[in-house]
Amino acid sequence: MSLTGRPNTVRLLFLGAAGVGKSALIRRFLHDRFEHKYTRTVEELHVLEYDTAGSGKMRLEILDTSGSYSFPAMRQLSIRHSDAFALVYAVDDPGSLEEVRRLRDEILELRVGKSAPITVVGGKADLSDAEGRVLLAADVMATVEDEWDANFVEASARTGGNAVGVFRALMQQVNPPAGRRRDTLPRPAAQKKKKKKKRPPLKKNNSCVLS
Repeated sequence: MSLTGRPNTVRLLFLGAAGVGKSALIRRFLHDRFEHKYTRTVEELHVLEYDTAGSGKMRLEILDTSGSYSFPAMRQLSIRHSDAFALVYAVDDPGSLEEVRRLRDEILELRVGKSAPITVVGGKADLSDAEGRVLLAADVMATVEDEWDANFVEASARTGGNAVGVFRALMQQVNPPAGRRRDTLPRPAAQKKKKKKKRPPLKKNNSCVLS
């Protein structure tokens, strides 16, 4: 059973400093669009229900949190009751990576004795060195995979590059109950009206870098 307390439910929690692109990545995945204007998020819960082969209906909850952390008690409650965590930083902001490190420590402290599946996400991956990138994927990946034993993904909400990969990495980390498979992602709302091929099952590799 999910830590949300409801069967067939998975909750993904997005955490990170303000302005790193958490909401933009979620919006790109759900609606395949990007808004240039920044709007501060307090807390937003997005819910998708979809059918899986042999498992019936699944409920995917995506919880988007504030980067300002004005509500620490709310954040701690969300950490305790989520199934997987996306810790988002921006490749042009070293301070946001330090915030990811702090958040990881908080998650591990709050979930002593429980699993804490973490995927570290490098946002704004479309930026080049000339455009302000200062954090190299290879360097961050080495820390995340070798020292933290977590997943690593780079993605761009602006171009859409690897946005789906973020959610694929998160879903890979959620251990399904015995006898139930959770190997596909729901189709975003913007694509449900179109007749497209179904997404392939989740691959086994954990990390993905946008090149």
